[in-house]
Amino acid sequence: MTDTAPAGFVRVAAVRDVEEGTMLGVVTPGGERVCLVNTSGELRAVSDECPHQGFALSAGELCADGTIECVWHGARFDYRTGAVKRGPAEEPLPRYEVRVEDGEVYVGGRLP
Repeated sequence: MTDTAPAGFVRVAAVRDVEEGTMLGVVTPGGERVCLVNTSGELRAVSDECPHQGFALSAGELCADGTIECVWHGARFDYRTGAVKRGPAEEPLPRYEVRVEDGEVYVGGRLP
């Protein structure tokens, strides 16, 4: 493991902590709650706060249709795009850049 994160990124987990087909909630050193999603061998990162009422999405369900379901009120979000797929949430999820280097997961800035 290296002690130096890529420029603009922060280390949030080891790859082994996010098994295939699972999610992991992490907090960046700056205090942002991020949900890591590992599907089909690819790691993605979205906000770990449901925009409806702030519940942790990592406590929800990773669904076979490519969505994350919030366990509080059932809102669903596409974890690839952040798009709302089912309300009551109306705002999309922020997404983050992800890099994997030397078995470590790094999260960068928000994606457009």
